[in-house]
Amino acid sequence: MELPSFLVPMLLMYQVGSLDGMGSKILTFMFCGHYFHRTFIYAVRNNGCPTTLHIILSGCLFCTLNGYLQGYTMIYCTRYDDNWTTGFRFISGAVLYFVGISINIHSDCILQGLRKPGDIGYYIPEGGLFEYVTAANYFGEILEWFGYAIATSTLPAFAFAIFTATHLGPRACHHHRYYLEKFDDYPKSRKALIPLIF
Repeated sequence: MELPSFLVPMLLMYQVGSLDGMGSKILTFMFCGHYFHRTFIYAVRNNGCPTTLHIILSGCLFCTLNGYLQGYTMIYCTRYDDNWTTGFRFISGAVLYFVGISINIHSDCILQGLRKPGDIGYYIPEGGLFEYVTAANYFGEILEWFGYAIATSTLPAFAFAIFTATHLGPRACHHHRYYLEKFDDYPKSRKALIPLIF
C-alpha cells in the first residue's frame, strides 16, 4: 500500500525530466528511498498479520496524495541553491533523517526476526532501542520525517511529520499497554515511544 509514495514522485520526476540542483535531488532521494525500502524490501521480509481491505485502500489513498504533495512541492515549488546542502538546516535535518531511518530499519529487522513464517504471535522484542521503548520503530520513523521536514523546510513536509507523530504516537501507547497486559515479565522501565521520557 506504500508503493504510491514511491511511484508518484518518480512519475512526476519522469514527466519533468530532471530536478534542479543537488539539494532537490538529495531530498527527493531521501523521501523516495524510505518508500523504496518499505515497498520492495520491508514488505517482502514482513511476516506480519493479515489486514483488512479498507486499511489497504485507505493507506493507498493517503500514500498517493502524500506522494503527490511531497513530489509536486519538491519539483515545482522549491528551488534550493548550491549552498543549501552545506547549510545548517539541511545538514541537521539530513543527520536526523538518517539517524531515524537507521533506527526504523534496525527496529523492523528485530521485530521481523521474532516471528517464523506463518507465525502471527507476539513476542517481547529485545536489543537496540527496544531496551528503552516499546515502539522503537515508530520513534525512528518520527525522527526520520522531522529530519526530512527540517532539511526541506517546506510546509507539506512539516505537515507530514506532524501527521506521522500524531498517527504513530497513539499506536505506540496502545502497543505499550498491550505488552504490559499480555506479558507479566515485560520490562516495566521501558517507555512507550520516547526513550527515558514517554
